[in-house]
Amino acid sequence: MVPRYSRPAMSAIWEAESRFRIWFEIEAHATEKLGELGVVPVEAARALWAWWATEPAIDVPAIDAIEAVTKHDVIAFLTWVSEQVAAHSGEDWARFMHQGMTSSDVLDTALAVQLARASDILIEDIDLLLAALKTRAEEHKYTPTIGRSHGIHAEPVTFGLKLAQAYAEFDRCKARLQTARAEIATCAISGAVGTFANVDPRVEAHVAEKLGLTAEPISTQVIPRDRHAMFFAVLGVIASSVERLAIEVRHLQRTEVLEAEEYFSPGQKGSSAMPHKRNPVLTENLTGLARMVRSAVVPAMENVALWHERDISHSSVERFIGPDATITLDFALARLTGVIDKLLVYPARMQKNLDRMGGLVHSQRVLLALTQAGVSREDAYRLVQRNAMKVWESDGALSLLDLLKADSEVTSALSAAQLEERFDLAYHFAQVDTIFARVFDS
Repeated sequence: MVPRYSRPAMSAIWEAESRFRIWFEIEAHATEKLGELGVVPVEAARALWAWWATEPAIDVPAIDAIEAVTKHDVIAFLTWVSEQVAAHSGEDWARFMHQGMTSSDVLDTALAVQLARASDILIEDIDLLLAALKTRAEEHKYTPTIGRSHGIHAEPVTFGLKLAQAYAEFDRCKARLQTARAEIATCAISGAVGTFANVDPRVEAHVAEKLGLTAEPISTQVIPRDRHAMFFAVLGVIASSVERLAIEVRHLQRTEVLEAEEYFSPGQKGSSAMPHKRNPVLTENLTGLARMVRSAVVPAMENVALWHERDISHSSVERFIGPDATITLDFALARLTGVIDKLLVYPARMQKNLDRMGGLVHSQRVLLALTQAGVSREDAYRLVQRNAMKVWESDGALSLLDLLKADSEVTSALSAAQLEERFDLAYHFAQVDTIFARVFDS
């Protein structure tokens, strides 16, 4: 975790104290159910919760000191809790904790809680981004701009359509994340090798209910890591969508384009050497952050193939990717929302770029009109292209409409008025309402 790219609410989920508090709740709820089933005294859970009601501080250094001796984090935690409960109640009721359980029951269930809570924050982040995209899309619903394919002028679109496309993409991201959250939010309290030999399945069901999880249908000694692989894969896809929109902004901010740019605040400096610079630093940063989130995907997939019923080759990986991927994506989504919310949009420059190539953007309409007038597609393409290339080579100094009007082969099929009709910009926007309805009304 890099503090520069961290936000408090998400970071708090992964702090050691938060993790230990989840561990306690798992153990206390399990002990509570074991008491109901008569496996342990009911007083044990009461003593645990009575100590917990005092809102004790979690002494992370003390637990770490015990682990330095035991070389086992869960045992270190249980030892520390036992000491605290005994000191509070006067009796070692905590000896009844962890009955029939194995460390993975605690670790995996706690990780599920953390990932579910992280998902909730990320879903909120996406909701805020969606709101910003919708607002700006509606603002620029009919703002004409040039659509590009291969980076080259293609045909007119609107800037609102660009933003609507991003809205639809992040709406899909939200749906995927909601599915991934449901899949990752599973609880396993099944004991060694997952057979429930020493712990009743009703304990697992109780803990799952209390923590807002579902019981894992069949665990080995761990929750199957295909769940985690899918979760981090979804984070990777969301990161790629972040990068896609960030790159669009970066391209639009290039000096030669300058149709939109990141907000440049008073006092901001773009370069230590060149005072004129206004660089797309936020969206460049988002591209880098997206790479870091995606870097978690392959390790998560490699974690799926564990030995037999349990090994810990996945453990060290998850200690990195769990916090890093969720914290980084949380920051990236918030940053992207800010970029979109404050994005500077230049409609006049968009129109200037649209007009820059002498009407080439209307070539398809002329092609289609010629074919509808009885010209073969091959001949129609040849006629339009030979005039279009003259405009291209003049760098837009010539007018495609003027050249077509002067081409006798073209005018033998289409009148000047028919040609002029094919250069109507509004024609391209007839279905904008339909597209917006598809995106926003669904």
